[in-house]
Amino acid sequence: MVRKIALLFLILTASICCNARTVRILAIGNSFSEDAIEQNLHEIAAAAGDTAIIGNLYIGGCELEKHFYNAIYDSPAYRYRKIDVNGKMTQTDKMTIKDALTDDKWDVVTLQQASHYSGLSDSYTPWITRLTAYIRTNTAYNPEIGFHQTWAYAANASHWAFDYYNHSQEDMYRHICSAVRQAINTAGITLVIPSGTAIQNGRTSALGDNLNRDGYHLDLKIGRFIAACTWYETLFGKDVTKNTYIPDGVSGTDTAIARRAAHAAVSAPWNVTEIQ
Repeated sequence: MVRKIALLFLILTASICCNARTVRILAIGNSFSEDAIEQNLHEIAAAAGDTAIIGNLYIGGCELEKHFYNAIYDSPAYRYRKIDVNGKMTQTDKMTIKDALTDDKWDVVTLQQASHYSGLSDSYTPWITRLTAYIRTNTAYNPEIGFHQTWAYAANASHWAFDYYNHSQEDMYRHICSAVRQAINTAGITLVIPSGTAIQNGRTSALGDNLNRDGYHLDLKIGRFIAACTWYETLFGKDVTKNTYIPDGVSGTDTAIARRAAHAAVSAPWNVTEIQ
């Protein structure tokens, strides 16, 4: 009997090890990528036996156009945070895009538009295509290029850019989806991380429209957790509703809702799903 139990344990352990993945992720972003990947993503992966190695190039409110000019002029304009295999974060100031691209053999490099222009289709071109070409030219290891679909502001947001969307969360969300779909089709990008839809899904649930800390950045607990769950399921290809990680300060009930919101977004990235 003891031998059978030991054998079953070994088989289970081997199965987990065989399914374990390591994904190296670099975001060329801003505070919205900080919200999405610098907290929880590594821990969610670890709970499933996976490893997320994460880099984030940060300039607050940075738009695609600015990223492009920073790239071609090799501007040391970024705060670069990297989370290693053990979950330890280090920070390098005055980083360039080119140096970050060669800092690791990234599996995925992501782009995103600044939130204020995220629903304005004209703001994406020609910058997304030029940035995609720059990444491919300056990486010898052929990473997949993805796009981070960000979220609409809270309904009561006072952000100046909410004027673009008639101070309507629903309008902003619809415009983001339309703009992102058009941009990725133009740039030939097929990988989309639908954090915006996941957040919108979460707002239909008992969590309500309480997922932001200032009307636009995500709440440090449940809001950030929803986004990280979305990144995990998209990039690792595993059902996040089966994950066991629970962040500090978040209830088991809210954690389950967050996972369902993310899972539904990955399944239907351009449509809101009501979450029970």
